[in-house]
Amino acid sequence: MKPLAPLIGRRARLRWLHLIIGGALLMPYFLVGTVLVSMAGGGAGLFSSVPAQLAAFACALPMVAVSGFFPLVRPLSVAAARALCGVPPALLADGPARTRQARVRTTAWFTLHLGLGGIVSGITLALTPFAVAVAGLPFSAALRDSWLAAGPEALGEPWALALAPFAGLAMLVAMALAAAGAGELLARRVPVLLGPAPEDRLAAAERRAAELAVRNRLARELHDSVGHALSAVTLQAGAARRVLDRDPEFVRRALTAIEETTRRTVGELDAVVGLLRRDEEPGSGDRADEETAYGPGLDALGGLLAHCGVPVAYEREGEPGDPRVVVPVVSREAYRIVQEGLSNVLRHGGGSTPTARLLVAVRERELEIVMENPPGERPAVVRPGGGRGLRGIAERAALLGGRSEAGPYEGPDGSTWRLAVRLPLTGRAEERS
Repeated sequence: MKPLAPLIGRRARLRWLHLIIGGALLMPYFLVGTVLVSMAGGGAGLFSSVPAQLAAFACALPMVAVSGFFPLVRPLSVAAARALCGVPPALLADGPARTRQARVRTTAWFTLHLGLGGIVSGITLALTPFAVAVAGLPFSAALRDSWLAAGPEALGEPWALALAPFAGLAMLVAMALAAAGAGELLARRVPVLLGPAPEDRLAAAERRAAELAVRNRLARELHDSVGHALSAVTLQAGAARRVLDRDPEFVRRALTAIEETTRRTVGELDAVVGLLRRDEEPGSGDRADEETAYGPGLDALGGLLAHCGVPVAYEREGEPGDPRVVVPVVSREAYRIVQEGLSNVLRHGGGSTPTARLLVAVRERELEIVMENPPGERPAVVRPGGGRGLRGIAERAALLGGRSEAGPYEGPDGSTWRLAVRLPLTGRAEERS
C-alpha cells in the first residue's frame, strides 16, 4: 500500500475532502453564475453544454474573490487547512486578516481553494460513475446494449470489452492523480497565502510577552507569599521548641501565629492558583476578578504584622488602605513589598530577637514604604536557594514606575539596615492595574 499512499493514503484522502468542501462552497456562486449566463442568452441546454458551464464557472470566481475579503474567511480557511491539508499549524496565521496585504492573500487563497475544489468535485461526480460503467461493460449485457444503442459499434468488439476494465481503472487512477496534484498545490500555497504576516508575528510576540509577564508576576507572588510564611513559621516553631518546657503560654501564642500564617498563606495560594485555572474556563479575563486574584492589599496589612513573627513598630501616615487614595495595583504591590521586607528581617535581622520599624506614608503623589531593622548578615541580591527578595522588590517598584533602595543607614538611633520604596499613586500605576 505504500506506493499508493500518495493517491489513496490518509493525507491524500483528507486533501481530497478539503477540495470537495471547496466545491460545495462554490455551488452557490456557480448557481448565480448560471443565472447570469442564462440571462445573457446561454440558457438553452445550460447543464448539458460544456461552454455554458465553463462560462458560469468563470462568472462565479469573481464573486468568490469578493467574498474572500470578509473577516471570517481567513479563520475558517485556516481551521480547514490545519485539519485537512497536513500543514504544520505554526506556519498558519491566527485570527482575521488585519492588513490589506493579508486580505488580498486571503482572497487569493479562497478563490484558489474554491476554484480547484469545483473542478475536482466536478471530475469526481462525473468521472466516477462513468469509469465504473466502463469497467462493468464485460459483465453486464444490459449495460452493453444501452451503450451500443447510443455509442460506437466498436464497444461490442471482444478486444474493446477486454480493455474496458483497464480503461475504467485508468480513469479512476487519473482522477486520483488530479485530486492528489490539486491537494499538493493547495498544501504548498497554504503557508504563502495563509501564513502570518509581519503584523501577525508582532501580535503573537506581544501575546507571548504578556503571558511571560503574567508568569513572572505569579512567580513573584508565590515566592513572596510562601517565602515569608516559611520564614515566619520556622522562627515561631524554633522559638517554641526552645521554651517548650518553661513557657507554655509563649508556645501557645507561637502555635496560634503559625496557624494564622499558614491559613493566610493557603488563601493567597488559592487565589494565585485560581488565576491560573481561570484561563481554562469560559468567560475568563474579567478585570474585576483579576484585581482580587493577585492577592491582598494594604487593607490586610494588620493581619500580616500581627502574625509575622517579628515585633514591628508600625507608623502610618494618611490612609494607605483606602482604594480611593491608593489604587489597587499599588496597594497589592506595597503589601508584597512589606511582606518580603519582613521575610528579610526574619532571615537576616540582627540580634537574638529581630525587630523592625515600618512606615507607610501617603504623600502628595507617591506612597512611601520605609522598613528599618538592626543590621545583621544581609542577603545578596541573588544567591543559590534564595536571596531574590531585594531583586523582586526592585522589579515590583520599577514595573509601577517607582524606585527602591536598600542598604546600611546611619540614622538618629544608630546604624540600621534600611529598605525604602516609593511608588506612584497615579499615572503608570493606573495603566498597569
